[in-house]
Amino acid sequence: MYCYFVSDLHGKKELYEKLFSRILAKPPEVVFFGGDLLAHGYLEGSVNERDFINNFLFEQFSEIKEKLKDNYPKIFIILGNDDPRIHETKLKNIESRYNLWIYLNERVFEYNNYNIIGYSYVPPTPFGLKDWEKYDVSRYVDPGCSHPFEGMRTVKPDYDTEFANIKQDLCKLSHDIDKKNTIFLFHSPPYKTNLDRAALDGKMIDYVPLDVHVGSIAIQRFIEEEQPLLTLHGHVHESSSITGDWQDKLGETYAFSAAYDDNKLALIEFDTFDLVSAKRILI
Repeated sequence: MYCYFVSDLHGKKELYEKLFSRILAKPPEVVFFGGDLLAHGYLEGSVNERDFINNFLFEQFSEIKEKLKDNYPKIFIILGNDDPRIHETKLKNIESRYNLWIYLNERVFEYNNYNIIGYSYVPPTPFGLKDWEKYDVSRYVDPGCSHPFEGMRTVKPDYDTEFANIKQDLCKLSHDIDKKNTIFLFHSPPYKTNLDRAALDGKMIDYVPLDVHVGSIAIQRFIEEEQPLLTLHGHVHESSSITGDWQDKLGETYAFSAAYDDNKLALIEFDTFDLVSAKRILI
């Protein structure tokens, strides 16, 4: 299954346009979007937000579908911690009415003999928007970060923000599923890997040194224990520049990140039958 993976485009039309040109020139079977689709600060009712989702994303995907017809790829989308959850409804409505993409958060979708599972939540951060933050494996919060029940939310959560965590969610999502044939689309990277290295070297809060790894312990443990075929990640833009690598391997599981800290499109191109040959193209 020939695929593209991108993440953390943050509403930059020039990056989307590069991706769309690539899809038209060399259509894949599947395109994965790993969250942080919108520009920082997009809120409901903003003119820019309406223009972007309805007049840009919708129109561009519709045009591509018209041009490619039967070759139009399967599009899987999740949101990320910088995307206000209030936009989730729009993505779901466009999916149900126009079948342009599949909104995948906390959903298991069977496609081409694979289980494809999406998950947007990240461990607590220092940022104010908490729509997509949950505790990781316990109620511990790193120095400098704030609790998931603090800060701002654009949608009232349907879970207890003081106790819900990523570990519990992953157990529920993947129950009774053949992990060996599963692709996980995460926003957060796994903890202490090539994919979650933040630029926090030498920084301290109240004389406590900050952990330079900011990924999810729950996701790391889940991958190590369950060994899915492939996991896809974003969130930590500078990690590949620091570690020198955009991929890692946890046991037999391949893990790729499409987050990037320069003004280029980082496109991960891979075939599920030959993951060792996956490559990152900077456009």
